[in-house]
Amino acid sequence: MTACYSWSCVSNCGACCRLDPAQRPEALEALSTEQKQLYLEMVGSDGWCIHFDTGSRRCRIYASRPDFCRVDQLAELFDVEPAEQSDFAIACCRDQIRVEYGGRSQERKRFERAIRTNH
Repeated sequence: MTACYSWSCVSNCGACCRLDPAQRPEALEALSTEQKQLYLEMVGSDGWCIHFDTGSRRCRIYASRPDFCRVDQLAELFDVEPAEQSDFAIACCRDQIRVEYGGRSQERKRFERAIRTNH
């Protein structure tokens, strides 16, 4: 249970920037028609967001990224109660980090440390 944790993004991770529609069907289902079109336009041939710099693991449009790229919008997109937003975001990140980097990866360890110290 994640009740004693608080969601926190870890820099240089980028697991959420893997937009491959085959791996993220639930994301597409939650989006409006316009959002879905933008999402699909952002998917590069390798499945990563075209705005994600894989070398530095940073978003090149972070300040102006779409609403569906903002964790504070996840609750609304997925119809999650605001009180459950942090737990939902933690579960999403854990799953995506595991898929992209592995359950015992440095990214996962850094994420677990961040959510424990961010409350």
